[in-house]
Amino acid sequence: IASYVNKFASDISILQRSLAILESMVLNSHDLYQKVAQEITIGQLIPHLQGTDQEIQTYTIAVINALFLKAPDDKRQASCWEMANILAQKQLRSIILTHVIRAQRAINNEMAHQLYVLQVLTFNLLEDRMMTKMDPQDQAQRDIIFELRRIAFDAESEPNNSSGSIEKRKSMYTRDYKKLGFINHVNPAMDFTQTPPGMLALDNMLYFAKHHQDAYIRIVLENSSREDKHECPFGRSSIELTKMLCEILKVGELPSETCNDFHPMFFTHDRSFEEFFCICIQLLNKTWKEMRATSEDFNKVMQVVKEQIMRALTTKPSSLDQFKSKLQNLSYTEILKIRQSERMNQEDFQSRPILELKEKIQPEILELIKQQRLNRLVEGTCFRKLNSRRRQDKFWYCRLSPNHKVLHYGDLEESPQGEVPHDSLQDKLPVADIKAVVTGKDCPHMKEKGALKQNKEVLELAFSILYDSSGQLNFIAPDKHEYCVWTDGLNALLGKDMLSDLTRNDLDTLLSMEIKLRLLDLENIQIPDAPPPIPKEPSNYDFVYDCN
Repeated sequence: IASYVNKFASDISILQRSLAILESMVLNSHDLYQKVAQEITIGQLIPHLQGTDQEIQTYTIAVINALFLKAPDDKRQASCWEMANILAQKQLRSIILTHVIRAQRAINNEMAHQLYVLQVLTFNLLEDRMMTKMDPQDQAQRDIIFELRRIAFDAESEPNNSSGSIEKRKSMYTRDYKKLGFINHVNPAMDFTQTPPGMLALDNMLYFAKHHQDAYIRIVLENSSREDKHECPFGRSSIELTKMLCEILKVGELPSETCNDFHPMFFTHDRSFEEFFCICIQLLNKTWKEMRATSEDFNKVMQVVKEQIMRALTTKPSSLDQFKSKLQNLSYTEILKIRQSERMNQEDFQSRPILELKEKIQPEILELIKQQRLNRLVEGTCFRKLNSRRRQDKFWYCRLSPNHKVLHYGDLEESPQGEVPHDSLQDKLPVADIKAVVTGKDCPHMKEKGALKQNKEVLELAFSILYDSSGQLNFIAPDKHEYCVWTDGLNALLGKDMLSDLTRNDLDTLLSMEIKLRLLDLENIQIPDAPPPIPKEPSNYDFVYDCN
């Protein structure tokens, strides 16, 4: 059977059955595993991944996973090193990436499952380091911590060139270890005695310091120089982040038999876990600053960072750069918006009683918005007069009378400081004479030939009042907010709906706040979908009290 697999030109149907039989042998018999492992090497299986038949590729990866998964305990470590060596040579990873993941065809469920299994088994190579405690007496391990300090604070000096007394050097090291964010400033090796993440956290920190040195130095120095208690402790953050990433990727757990949740980006780099950590530690520092966190907020920051990572992973980015880009769009502010939106879309907020409550409240909210718009019109606004040469040296003012029956307007020599009294504005337009309000391209002054017609920004701020047979009052709002206020207010005066984006946003915000206030007393109480049944009428009404 092995000979059929080792012959690259074998018949496809024979090859497929041979691979399936070998996988079954490895998974179900220890003795047969040893025989198969002697006959088949991963290197001999790789050519089958370079073909175009996805079924063959799937069975090939299944055999690789089986050989890796069923290695006996005494050979497990040797098998892991063999696998790691192949991945390091970019053979298996790059071939799977090119010929399977990025092939011009959809990945079926079985292939997705086998890729997921391979991903889990690859990350399980980290389990040994994750469960290894640091030995505070081991000089080689202590040298790694010293290297982190040297890169951050003393990149040009060598460890053996330190001058001064032993006590002075200890004091200096203690200060630097505090700046690095370790919990134990005197002996930071003690920070790595908890498993998980054990020595894996220190490995990640050293990788970040060596392969992303500028980012490492910037983060450490940026936080060590702060005096407002908002510094992000790099050491503690790295240890907790490594532990979190191990939980997310389920390092050390056996693969599920039904899951097919693989991530293409982890097949794009030989040191994908370390690069994953480097991206996430920079995200943690960024989120810490956005939250203006202190040491008391450490757990809150870690929860937000976990949510950011999980949300980015659910989009299945195809590369680590794409993953980094997804995280850039998931700022702390954006996470708060998503949480708010999800709370509003929960079943409770979409249930029939809540929807009926919204319908009942909405007219009150719209009336409130209408009154706010009319009050703004009563205050009035200063508008610029624009001609075809775009000269902006003249102003005019328009405001609504307090009784909402007349628009007062008139020219001004300069922009006013505050409100302009309506009795100082010489022109009037009764609201009853207004026939229509038009916007954008429908405005008479936007239909004229000239530069204004070509200016898109001006076009979006233009609106006109049409009155009598040919009368018109043309406006160009100073900004989008004033445009929405005036068009809403004029439509409200005419008894029409307010349709601006501002009204829609205000309605959503106020409606959401009002619903939440009314539901405060019902927190943790299940709201039924249907109203309770009306009880049967009593046999008599003798219990009714006669007030007379």
